[in-house]
Amino acid sequence: MTEPRGPVDSSRVPRFAGPATFARLPRLDEVGRCDVAVVGVPFDSGVSYRPGARFGPSAVREASRLLRPYHPGLDVSPFAAVQVADAGDIACNPFNIGEAVETIEDAATRLQEDGARLVTIGGDHTIALPLLRSLARRHGPVAMLHFDAHLDTWDTYFGAEYTHGTPFRRAVEEGILDTEAVGHVGTRGPLYGKQDLDDDRRLGFGIMTSADVMRRGVDEIVDALRQRIGDRPLYLSIDIDVLDPAHAPGTGTPEAGGLTSRELLEILRGLAGCNLVGADVVEVAPAYDHAEITAVAASHVAYDLVSLLALSGPAREAR
Repeated sequence: MTEPRGPVDSSRVPRFAGPATFARLPRLDEVGRCDVAVVGVPFDSGVSYRPGARFGPSAVREASRLLRPYHPGLDVSPFAAVQVADAGDIACNPFNIGEAVETIEDAATRLQEDGARLVTIGGDHTIALPLLRSLARRHGPVAMLHFDAHLDTWDTYFGAEYTHGTPFRRAVEEGILDTEAVGHVGTRGPLYGKQDLDDDRRLGFGIMTSADVMRRGVDEIVDALRQRIGDRPLYLSIDIDVLDPAHAPGTGTPEAGGLTSRELLEILRGLAGCNLVGADVVEVAPAYDHAEITAVAASHVAYDLVSLLALSGPAREAR
């Protein structure tokens, strides 16, 4: 088996020089195939408040220049364990949400044809729906843990069925989520009404609020999440606004009282060994960021997601 090609050697080329691929990894076209592909989706036409997440992939890549090849928290060198590559961006129509959703699904499916697993950088949360559709083609309905300040299970917004606040209602309706194993983590803030929670519960979601994480602690939360998802194929969808605005100001719909970046990373690391099949980190809007706080946090989240996938070894080709 060919030895994985890793990042540019920072002892030879300074981190602030050269192309800003994710973690300074090779591009997919430079290695031919990969086990884990990091792909951007610069799309934010589904947002309901502050736009700008279309610039998220480039900001996260720029912030990822400082990532290093060994992850001590998970005891893995992800870029040596498997071939990780930057697959560039999925270009989609910013003026037609329906067409963009189809484009993302088709592109994600092509990227996974040889068994590669995706860590996707958004973009707004609308993109989770086509990514889940693509995964369901191979795995059937998947378990999902959704890290977010918001539920994202609303029905419509201004009559639109496809927005960043509706992807997981659509996913349940389409039968691509295993409703015995879906949950939100980190939710908080005002809702339109109690009916929002009733609807969410009816769709099958469990909720671990931001306050639950604070009161119960990371270890207890991780135990509960692992019991809920079992060994099912698992998708992780992480809206950076799950973090408190102190840790992630650069996002479109911030809510006070969120997780710390430490809490989020430790919960993710607690999921090591789960049957992870894909993940996203979305809603980084760099125009509202300060000193790259949000982009740095998102780059570390993406690094942890890559590391979790690396722990499961090389990809197996799709059948």
